[in-house]
Amino acid sequence: MTSPEPTPDATTDSSAGDRLQPPGTKTPANLIITRCTALVHDDQEQIGFVEDATIVVRGGRIEAVTTGPVDVPDAEHTEHIDARGQVAMPGLVNCHTHAAMVTLRGIAEDLPIEEWFNDFVWPIESNLQEKDVELGARLACAEMIRGGVTCFADHYFSMDTVAAVTAESGMRANLGQAFFSSQGAEGREQSLDFALRHRDTADGRITTSLAPHAPYTVEDADLAATAQLAQEHGLLVHIHASENRDQADTSLARHGRTPIEVLADAGLLDTDLLIAHGTGIMERDLPVLARASGRIAVASAPRGYLKFAWPTTTPVRALRELGIPVGLATDGAASNSSLDVWESMALTALVQKFTEGDPRRLTSRQALHHATLQSARAVGLGEEIGSLAPGRRADIILVDVSGPHTQPVHDLAATLVHSARSGDVRTTIVDGRVIMRDRELLTLDVPAIVREMNERMPALIDRSHGKRIQDYDT
Repeated sequence: MTSPEPTPDATTDSSAGDRLQPPGTKTPANLIITRCTALVHDDQEQIGFVEDATIVVRGGRIEAVTTGPVDVPDAEHTEHIDARGQVAMPGLVNCHTHAAMVTLRGIAEDLPIEEWFNDFVWPIESNLQEKDVELGARLACAEMIRGGVTCFADHYFSMDTVAAVTAESGMRANLGQAFFSSQGAEGREQSLDFALRHRDTADGRITTSLAPHAPYTVEDADLAATAQLAQEHGLLVHIHASENRDQADTSLARHGRTPIEVLADAGLLDTDLLIAHGTGIMERDLPVLARASGRIAVASAPRGYLKFAWPTTTPVRALRELGIPVGLATDGAASNSSLDVWESMALTALVQKFTEGDPRRLTSRQALHHATLQSARAVGLGEEIGSLAPGRRADIILVDVSGPHTQPVHDLAATLVHSARSGDVRTTIVDGRVIMRDRELLTLDVPAIVREMNERMPALIDRSHGKRIQDYDT
């Protein structure tokens, strides 16, 4: 569990950078970013900003965030970025997505979820080939990099292919091979095999999870077996649960338990667990979650809930009062039409204000906290990423706030959340490596990806066979 949510009146701390300067430097810096305004977290996890900051990166980790002079003894081997007029932030984390589903962006619009699944998505996914997953993952990584996302949690099929694309793209990811009980024990075994083979690969940028699809497609016995495997191997479990209120109501009617209670009975709340969506979490679920012994987190993707006209949204405030981090997500682009986590940040703040009937929640600083540290914790990387601090992996984005839509700046936090856009991200850095510089992608060729994807599209979207990979009936 995590500490309470930062208070709305967190203030700018211009001296924080000096406190973050660790003593001594021993080896040449790999990267130095100068003249930026750095978003930092203080000892109480409140958001602040350090003006005219310098960030020093060595060996893929942040060594210093300082306003003082920096000794760079070997300038020949140091990459330098002058970031005047830009804000340095921790890279964004997409806490729940299905990257390859960008191939279905816009294929099924203005539909209730039952028709969306049964008439379009699950018939089309029965056509899915590894090459389709590869191209979708490439395009998704390109979109996320350009939007300032440095890490994503993916839950899908053909994940060996997604792992290879992740490694090539330079991104960080937590990846899980999805399975249904309809596959028999083989599906669960394949999910475990993938998780063990790919854990800590790509120079440590890939972590893994077990990925049962949902309580309505995975039986109790398989959920319990998954919990046991997670405990045995120290793996995160990533699952859709209580996605909407209809699912929760149906579960109660059929089984006398909510989806959250199903997870508890299976032992999954005693594991490290990432719950996708949770808009159907009920009042009766809160004490169940409070008793959890595992590290529980929820990923919220508000744009999709609005598109599906779901009557409730992720209960951010109630979850945070239990110490459960709520990370930001997009879901797949088939439902969300976008992998824009920046938009998820703004919508999370706005939807919570509307739902709570209180303009003071979420504040801009609280939204930034969800976008940074809470999202890092949600995917099990809370000690590695999510803040610009010595020892953290150097996953950094540089955001240009000089445009007419972001000026003047009276409150930088509000500017970032409500005025800036993903297109204002100029540079994206993962593990100290620049993978987008001045809006130019350095690891992926988008025109080539799109050309090949479009050639394959007729075969992919053909639904004349009448097959589905599952039936949505909740």
